[in-house]
Amino acid sequence: MTIELTQLALLTVASLFAGFVDSVVGGGGLIQIPAIFSVLPKEMPATLFGTNKIASVVGTANAAVRFARRVRMPWGTTLPAAVAAFGCSYLGAIAVAWLPRDMLRPMILVLLVGAAAYTFWRKDFGAIHRPQHAGRREFFYALAVGGVIGFYDGFFGPGTGSFLIFLFIRFFGFDFLHASAAAKVVNVATNVAAIGYFVPNGYYLPLLAAIMATANICGSFIGTSLALRHGSGFVRKLFLFVVCALIVKFAWDTL
Repeated sequence: MTIELTQLALLTVASLFAGFVDSVVGGGGLIQIPAIFSVLPKEMPATLFGTNKIASVVGTANAAVRFARRVRMPWGTTLPAAVAAFGCSYLGAIAVAWLPRDMLRPMILVLLVGAAAYTFWRKDFGAIHRPQHAGRREFFYALAVGGVIGFYDGFFGPGTGSFLIFLFIRFFGFDFLHASAAAKVVNVATNVAAIGYFVPNGYYLPLLAAIMATANICGSFIGTSLALRHGSGFVRKLFLFVVCALIVKFAWDTL
């Protein structure tokens, strides 16, 4: 298919901004997915989702590597969660065929409101990095969180990174910076699982995916640099902004 320069410019800017947001707190799909669907409305949805995933995974992987170089990564939690998320993302994708996704919208809206209210109320939430679990307990809790979020990402998806950050803070005692770093690794796993379906079946636009991926990486560099420079306080503020944006979107879609 032929893409006009104005369309390409719009998608490049959207991918840049999405990479910035996603590298810090997740939620880049709020920007990138509506953009690609509105600019290319005649293209198959599966092809657009595949192209989006390729662009996103590159930026997320870049953020994960940069965080790992500067932050002491909680690998004992992150790796089991990533493995479980990878496997369950496939199950979620399979479930799309026989479960109505719209039934999730009211429940996800309630969970987002709860997460935002809890974060606003607890001013110290995510301010101190104080891991709460170790050994088997850490391993099994990580598998549970990774499995649930992985299934959700394969089945539905919006807000995956933000949910991961909230859960890593609430159940593992991470601060916002470490939670964001761990979330990137898990997000890479779920995206790779999805790409494992889209790419072999030809559901992607190679040139567009490459251009959007490049823009996504640039946004990711900016986002991770700011997060590492300004720490958990910056991540917390952006987290609340993105969660509130998700609440507005889900409320609009639901009501």
